[in-house]
Amino acid sequence: MHRLLLIALFSFLSCLQIIAQVSFSHYVKQTADDEITIFFSGKMSDGWHVYSQNEKNGPTPTTLTITSIKGAKLVGTLTADQKPIKKFEEVFDAEVMYFEKSVLFSQKLKLTDSKYSVEGYLEYGACNDQNCLPPTSVDFSYEGGISAPGKATEEETATSLTSDTSTTSTTSTTNDTSIASSPLPSAPVPSSTSDSPPPSLWTIFLLGLVGGFIAVLTPCVWPIIPMTVSFFMKRGNHELGNTGTGRNTKGILDAVTYGISIIVIYMLLGLVVTSLFGASALNALSTNAFFNIFFFLLLLVFGISLLGAFEIVLPSSWTNAIDSKASQKTGILSIFLMAFTLVLVSFSCTAPIVGFLLVELGTSGNVMGAAIGMLGFAVALALPFMLFALFPAWLKSAPKSGNWMTSVKVTLGAIEIAFSLKFLSVADLAYGWHILDREVFLILWIIIFFLLGCYYLRQVFKSNFSHLTSYILHLTSSFLSFAFVAYMIPGLWGAPCKAISAFTPPMSTQNWHQEAKGTIHNPYRDFYEGIEAAKSEGKPVMIDFTGYGCVNCRKMEAAVWTDPEVQDIINNDYILIQLYVDDKTALPQPIKVTENGQQRTLRTIGDKWSYFQRSRFGHNTQPFYVLLDSRQTFTKGEGSYMHAVLQKPRSYDEDIPAYIQFLQSGLKAFKNR
Repeated sequence: MHRLLLIALFSFLSCLQIIAQVSFSHYVKQTADDEITIFFSGKMSDGWHVYSQNEKNGPTPTTLTITSIKGAKLVGTLTADQKPIKKFEEVFDAEVMYFEKSVLFSQKLKLTDSKYSVEGYLEYGACNDQNCLPPTSVDFSYEGGISAPGKATEEETATSLTSDTSTTSTTSTTNDTSIASSPLPSAPVPSSTSDSPPPSLWTIFLLGLVGGFIAVLTPCVWPIIPMTVSFFMKRGNHELGNTGTGRNTKGILDAVTYGISIIVIYMLLGLVVTSLFGASALNALSTNAFFNIFFFLLLLVFGISLLGAFEIVLPSSWTNAIDSKASQKTGILSIFLMAFTLVLVSFSCTAPIVGFLLVELGTSGNVMGAAIGMLGFAVALALPFMLFALFPAWLKSAPKSGNWMTSVKVTLGAIEIAFSLKFLSVADLAYGWHILDREVFLILWIIIFFLLGCYYLRQVFKSNFSHLTSYILHLTSSFLSFAFVAYMIPGLWGAPCKAISAFTPPMSTQNWHQEAKGTIHNPYRDFYEGIEAAKSEGKPVMIDFTGYGCVNCRKMEAAVWTDPEVQDIINNDYILIQLYVDDKTALPQPIKVTENGQQRTLRTIGDKWSYFQRSRFGHNTQPFYVLLDSRQTFTKGEGSYMHAVLQKPRSYDEDIPAYIQFLQSGLKAFKNR
């Protein structure tokens, strides 16, 4: 009797509407003659926070998805009106970023027609210290025409949801058959505008600078430096004479002008890329599967070229034409054309580096990323020409051209091929091909860097102590390559490999797992499949409503599920069903449901399980553990499943003895029913 009263009491509490903890409203404003801005105003109760749009370390970030747009195009990415709070989370071993109290997100759109329409949804994740909301969407739809800036109606559509250790009332008017039994299709192409935090312009400049210094060491650039500087010095001597205080001054000025011309040429290249595509377009391309395949092939070809399979050269007629023009002209124009000739001649070595920088920096999300990156690259490339012109005696002590430059090219080729796999991985995840799961990715990197280590080792034996510096450099490089390979090998069985986690596919794609403490065997990912399995084995069911980005879920798994007794009970006495409320896999068809008097659209598997949790168990936060009697009747239509609950469900609580008591009480209730 007391068990029935407990269930009745829990069902009664499930019908109570609690105060909203997180709410979002949205409105649109015309902010310029040809521009509108959509605003999303979020308010959070004390203790609750919403994750930043730039969050990338685990929790669900705030993202904007456009499902339909006419007469307008996106400008930039989703932005917030304030800097996020940063806090280190042990679960993700990284800083997470979030907002408290309130936040205003905005997205600009440029109008390309007199009439526009735009539809989509904002999705966000929110947590407090005890619970997390499932990823929650705020639908919006606007249409209109151009009017005076700032005078558009601020139509507000509030979308509130509730979260608490209590429950949330829900009302459904849809048949749930499709919700419960929808198949899991391949993942769609990502359409979200969420990115990693854009790097600062200073960081971008430094990355370009590193790329430029590497380019200087290639066989296409380094041998040209002494020849070019000597030419300018002799030219200065010839024009000014061999006597007088002006000796070599003209040559030095010409060499400096030559270096500045190199900077101008590459800076213009960066500006052209930015103006043609724009930062927002390049940023959108960074999540587009087709363009990621293109980037993969581009970097792969560049990498193979650097390994010496072939050379990427421009038509010789171009170089000859520019060189001829430089000979005919005088003054600054002549020097500029000579610099342009260098750019063309060194193309086979610099193109892979420039191409890689333009792809990486252009998709950084920073408006001037490509231009500033090219500025850094050009400064590093031009600096040796100017320094050696100012201090010509340094040329005598500079390293001579030799086999060491081939090693530089081989190293760059291996690195470019390795990084090209990152872009293929994005496309692979987008389409769900599973051809480049985490262990396959790691195997390819292990092979690449093992072969690179073997190459260095071969150079060590070839040097035969004849060139001590070369011997030491190649031996050190070989050691570092093999050490890196050794570091990656445990990752094949699930080691985190945190140093390269930003490049590898997510751990969820890992198929090889070493049996470890805390491992839960073969959980079901579909409710009704799990119920049928439990009926056939005569066991009760444990539902774990969880999420990939749920911080507290990971804490429970690390602190509670690693306990041997907990693990033994879950594995042997229950059928575990894990339902991920932030699974981004698209449903075959969006499902319309009515909840709390408002119509919602379920678009993903995660939406389906989140709604399932609210409509069947009256709760909206994760983690949420429910023990069910699998022998009860579970309809696929409307209604609560509270009649089958064996024990009051649990939320986040790291009390291991209490959790064991919870599991054992469920087993006892199952046997006594």
